[in-house]
Amino acid sequence: MERLWSPWRNEYVTTAGSSEGGCVFCDHLAENDDAKAHILWRGAHVFVILNAYPYNTGHVMIAPLRHVADLNGLSADERTGLMDATNRSIEVLKEAMNPDGFNTGMNLGSAGGAGIPDHLHMHVVPRWGGDTNFMTTVGDTKVLPEMLADTDAKLRPLFGKA
Repeated sequence: MERLWSPWRNEYVTTAGSSEGGCVFCDHLAENDDAKAHILWRGAHVFVILNAYPYNTGHVMIAPLRHVADLNGLSADERTGLMDATNRSIEVLKEAMNPDGFNTGMNLGSAGGAGIPDHLHMHVVPRWGGDTNFMTTVGDTKVLPEMLADTDAKLRPLFGKA
């Protein structure tokens, strides 16, 4: 098996989940400035937010409104809301960006790769054929073709239809 090392992500992996005095997700929710935080949609139990450190353009995360770290800690309504919002996110991304496929999933706990281990969240990453290239592996750089604010402007109106 070949391994590609990406040491430039270590700082993000070890610090991204921390914020001064709390949880980055909860802090964004409490600000009540969804546009500034790139919160695209709030439901009764979950919300959708653009990833500030996207793996690909359009990378969103779905998280419960309530601060909870473990799947077993979710209520039935939160579990349903999480999957419904994941499905809705895929549909919105299809309409707005026409990807060839998706990666979806959760990294549970720090050892499982969670950058924000104390607030459960689902990743939805749109994928296109050829969306990774030599820049990522050789140049230590991920090329994203669109600014976060532009992605927000493209997706926010579509989540508003929900």
